[in-house]
Amino acid sequence: MDPLSDVLSLLKPRSVLSAGLDAGGTWAIRFPAHDGIKFNAVMRGACWVSVEGEAEPVRIAAGDCFLLTRGRPFRLATDPGLPAIDAATIYDRAADTVATCNGGGAFFLIGGRFFFEGAPAGLLFDALPAIVHVRDATNQAAILRWALEQLAVELRLSVPGGTLMADHLAQIMLLQVLRLWLASGRPTGWLGAIADPRLTRALTALHAEPARRWTVAELAGRAGMSRTTFAERFRAVVGQPPLAYLAGWRMQLAADRLRSSDARVASIAYAVGYESETAFRTAFRRQMLCTPMQYRRRMAALLLHRTLR
Repeated sequence: MDPLSDVLSLLKPRSVLSAGLDAGGTWAIRFPAHDGIKFNAVMRGACWVSVEGEAEPVRIAAGDCFLLTRGRPFRLATDPGLPAIDAATIYDRAADTVATCNGGGAFFLIGGRFFFEGAPAGLLFDALPAIVHVRDATNQAAILRWALEQLAVELRLSVPGGTLMADHLAQIMLLQVLRLWLASGRPTGWLGAIADPRLTRALTALHAEPARRWTVAELAGRAGMSRTTFAERFRAVVGQPPLAYLAGWRMQLAADRLRSSDARVASIAYAVGYESETAFRTAFRRQMLCTPMQYRRRMAALLLHRTLR
């Protein structure tokens, strides 16, 4: 798979909750800190989004969509200077999944929330700003709106196969927004490498064969660049050298196998490119701050806790 598909597969997006906001007149709504990643698409009207810790509010208009990636409190408002009401004031009394403010009619937003059952969300979202704003996504908004509306149907009717359908819809929505962000010319980190045609060739090769004993020269050849230019460019865009990125990706693959299988530590070590279990254990502990078996037990306990809730 390509690098973005690889990462999304490890994250395993799940449990998207959908809701809408229909507002009229002037208004300001304060939302608390949240788990997961918030997704929103503005279908009608415009508003300002202010995220705690960010210097400037962002204006969002019809056709735009955005992700909130840090879980911080935020505000939606027709004017950033207006006093805000708590979101619970209108959402707690909503008759369905759409909350109404001031009678509605002028502004309409649809949204959802992504949770992840696989790798830590930071694997992807640390490469993104606190608010990912994609402007004028009109063509894609139709797809996103259909996906959210279909999700609401699946969750409401509890039809056979609904859970699997919801999982796939979650991935479609997230992937559509990330594609638009990549096309915007603003990505940084390893997402910036995906947006660079030369670097993405090297990144794709590395993801295709993570256990291979890659050299910087081989990766530079895949990118069609000199070794020095490639190494400098990769570090400048991704924020770390190519082989450091490879080591980190191997740890993510190993962690996924520890979470999702009963494979022996030795077999996982060889599968991700380590010649000995000892070398793998040392590298794993350095990056994950625990041994492979400690990590497996911790993840099993976390899964049991989620199941019993």
